[in-house]
Amino acid sequence: MKPMGPIPPEFAAQQGALIIGGRSASAWMEGRDGPLFVYDPAIVAARVARFRAAFPTIDLHYAIKANPFPPLLAAMAAMVDGFDVASAGELAKVADLGRPISFAGPGKRDAELIAAITAGITLNLESEGEARRALAIADRLGRTPRLAVRVNPDVELRGSGMKMGGRPSPFGIDAELVPALVRDLIAAGADWRGFHIYAGSQALDPQAIIDTQAATIALAARLAEAAGQAPPLVNLGGGFGIPYFAGDTPLDIERVGAALTEALDARSEILSDTRFAIELGRWLVAEAGVYLAHVVDIKDSGGERFAILDGGLNHQLAASGNFGTVVRRNYPLALAHAMGAAADQTLSVVGPLCTPLDRLGDRIALPRPDMGDIVAIFLAGAYGASASPAAFLGHGPADEVLAR
Repeated sequence: MKPMGPIPPEFAAQQGALIIGGRSASAWMEGRDGPLFVYDPAIVAARVARFRAAFPTIDLHYAIKANPFPPLLAAMAAMVDGFDVASAGELAKVADLGRPISFAGPGKRDAELIAAITAGITLNLESEGEARRALAIADRLGRTPRLAVRVNPDVELRGSGMKMGGRPSPFGIDAELVPALVRDLIAAGADWRGFHIYAGSQALDPQAIIDTQAATIALAARLAEAAGQAPPLVNLGGGFGIPYFAGDTPLDIERVGAALTEALDARSEILSDTRFAIELGRWLVAEAGVYLAHVVDIKDSGGERFAILDGGLNHQLAASGNFGTVVRRNYPLALAHAMGAAADQTLSVVGPLCTPLDRLGDRIALPRPDMGDIVAIFLAGAYGASASPAAFLGHGPADEVLAR
């Protein structure tokens, strides 16, 4: 038997039928012949409220790559201070929601630069070449571009799932090149919007985040002084992780917030009027989502039992261990009608795809499943539907719904 990660606290204490957004999982699945993602916006709102209490002077941006489901974005628009996008497709999803938008990501095409400049949103420049193209396009359009510089920092976020700094990178501009570029942007008449400095993601160690944020503030001050210009905004990135696996502990954001307040109180004079933002994705939405799928077959093979679902890595690639995980470990799973019930057997939960990679639960302990039962896979609110190969083998996408 292998352990599973912790069920999110909003669901962990439930007994019997799993309730999501006030309705049972079986009610959500009634009349459906395939899997479903359910997102509870009340859980997201609670996360936002907790952030506001811990970081009262910091702007909150939502990185929509975590979950771009349109009804969820519409709900988020009333909760956050801005959206961060990484493509023209993502920009189109939030362009009419009335919130400030910034656009990051390497390899922006000219058409995407045109769309961003025309819409008047902030472009986070990832290279000197992108800066030249943005300025040339703005000149042709007769527009003043809103340009920030994404910095490839000289520090990394310790313990992060994906390290984005402290190394050669396609993301951002090396710190030593930034001051000259800022001066060039201002001289060219651009509306310089500041720095975007992102060192890593999915960190659960509060001290690592505290140290990285302090280093980021110091770096922003050094760059501003070298450029001779105070940044209007410094996006400190995010990096807040959630507990996916056995042994993971939730991030103490209150400790992080208290330390950030102290660091900002002691910041350099050149940053005295600068606003600061934190950009979050999974921390806001991952635990608010549940993936529901039916058991369509149960079989024994070579002494191992398998529960086969009607959905798998085609909808929940991350839960299969094939999305940024080096060592495969189990997400939390449950039988939706038997929350809190004692496990009486060990089995593997797999999807319907013709690949051994399609394993959602590897030798886990569960109550005995029956055909037609609903399996719930938690932590499905981030990097689920939109980060999975829904077209693989032609099974089609899962439905998505926002609980109301």
